[in-house]
Amino acid sequence: MVAMPASIYLADRQYEQRVFQFRALIVALICLFLLLVLAVRMIYLQVVHHDMFSTLSQNNRLQVIPTPPNRGLIFDRNGVVLAENQPAFHLEITPEDVVDMEKTLSGLVEVVNVRPTDIESFKDALKRRRKFESIPLRLNLSERETALFAVNRHRFPGVDIAARLSRHYPFAETTAHVLGYVGRIDEEDLINLDQANYRGTNHIGKLGVEQAYEDILHGNVGYQQLEVNVEGRELRILEEQAPVPGDDLQLHLDIRLQQIAEQSMTEKTGAVIAMDPNNGAILALVSRPSFDPHPFVNGISKKDYQALRDSPVQPLFNRALRGQYPPGSTIKPALALAALELGADIAHETVNCKGFFKLPTDDRKYRDWKKHGHGKVDLHTAIVQSCDVYFYNLANQMGIDAVSEFLGLFGLGQPTGIDVAGEKPGLLPSREWKRKRYAMPWFPGETISVGIGQGYMLMTPMQLVQMSAALATAKIYQPQLVAALLPKNAEAVPITPVLKSELKVTNLANWDEVRLAMRDVVHTDRGTARGSSWGTKYEFAGKTGTAQVIGIAQDEEYDEETIAEHFRDHALFIAFSPVENPRLAVAVLVEHGGHGSSAAAPVARQLFDAYMKYYDVQ
Repeated sequence: MVAMPASIYLADRQYEQRVFQFRALIVALICLFLLLVLAVRMIYLQVVHHDMFSTLSQNNRLQVIPTPPNRGLIFDRNGVVLAENQPAFHLEITPEDVVDMEKTLSGLVEVVNVRPTDIESFKDALKRRRKFESIPLRLNLSERETALFAVNRHRFPGVDIAARLSRHYPFAETTAHVLGYVGRIDEEDLINLDQANYRGTNHIGKLGVEQAYEDILHGNVGYQQLEVNVEGRELRILEEQAPVPGDDLQLHLDIRLQQIAEQSMTEKTGAVIAMDPNNGAILALVSRPSFDPHPFVNGISKKDYQALRDSPVQPLFNRALRGQYPPGSTIKPALALAALELGADIAHETVNCKGFFKLPTDDRKYRDWKKHGHGKVDLHTAIVQSCDVYFYNLANQMGIDAVSEFLGLFGLGQPTGIDVAGEKPGLLPSREWKRKRYAMPWFPGETISVGIGQGYMLMTPMQLVQMSAALATAKIYQPQLVAALLPKNAEAVPITPVLKSELKVTNLANWDEVRLAMRDVVHTDRGTARGSSWGTKYEFAGKTGTAQVIGIAQDEEYDEETIAEHFRDHALFIAFSPVENPRLAVAVLVEHGGHGSSAAAPVARQLFDAYMKYYDVQ
């Protein structure tokens, strides 16, 4: 064995030491770098973004669950409940607890009756709700469906049955056009509502009082702050703020009068409105046919909605506020008052009615409803017998400008301002209106038609009752459905009546003359509504009306028996009672009813009888 030189041995030891030191340095540098990275990351997490990550951490531990408020109730003037909340079972899904949503939905269809519209509404809500919020899939489960799901509950993580309050309308169709209904919140609703205050709320007022007073009825949302574990299971409630329930509402509506009005129109199509002429309070408002609002609350199927929408009788159409009809002869008392007030010669003259009227420059005959005429008539007789020829002469003498201006004082041609949405303005024609609308001049023959409430003139039943009330008291109040707000644990807050205007007459005798004539329409042997007053112990004043739906040629006669029902004349009646101290004004419209005396006046009589009985009016 050859011995290694000492110099080589020392060289190897020095080399190994240098290598070791180099490697140790590299390792130290790596460790130092990693420590530096860790320090930077810690500074990033704990200093730079401390607030954000602290919030995220808290959110992993805490959940804020909205608590929807109870919706306010709606009562009639006597405290009868018209809209209430009833317990119901809803099938709800919490998205963050569901692994496969499509599989869950398809599985639920096999257990309970989940319609395609339910799934569509659920998916719409899923887009705008937070994943930890429960979203309703099916509303108002039956007892059988509740039991079936309970048996299969283990198959559907994240799905459960929740006890909620569901809107219920005890009188259903009777009050549908007054109250409207609540329905599921949709994309259109989201544009205007305060989304923060509607967390956890699935419904919103859609029509009528429910929509107009939504802010009052809804209330304010509450919340619960929950501590949860890593699996999201609730551990305890850390903080809670109770929701503020919506205020209740009391209406002027008298459900007894409402039911009588509806029953009197059961086989008819049209509208009935009863109003207190002294303050504008609406005591009854009926549009027939009507509809059941409950399917809209629980989610109406597309098929059922289309059936309602496409029905030829249009049950969803509120005829009381949106129906626009020629007022026919109901306009005659207002025209008579105009002639008296404006000093027209005809107001103090007699007219020989031969059954038709002709303009001096026109061969056309404007016929009276009575074929052979009424003979000689003055203003009083013309109203009592509803002589068309007299009012042809009256309108022709006064001219369209004077007629339009005076009728405008009754609020015609504009919305009445009732406290629910959707009202139509009607149409009060004038020379200026026609020029703007058709770029054409006004013709004398058009004035003749306006003289009997035909031609371009249109009025809603709500405007008719406002005109009736104005004829009764000379005051025009804004119609009002809601009488008072009823806050919880506080005194009622009445809504002050709104007096829009007063009809200033130059001579009270003019007013008395028109009202006396309207009284004699009902209570004299030749009055057009004489049959409606038989057996009454009180007096009421009224005016019948018949509005043509189709035109009749000069050489033809109107024969109700040979004309299809949907082409027959509309029947109208306006009235107020008692005559000396009016307490109730009524307007009745019966579509294609023929004659106001036989189709519309008896409806008003039933309302007056009930009012006198219920309110002990002598």
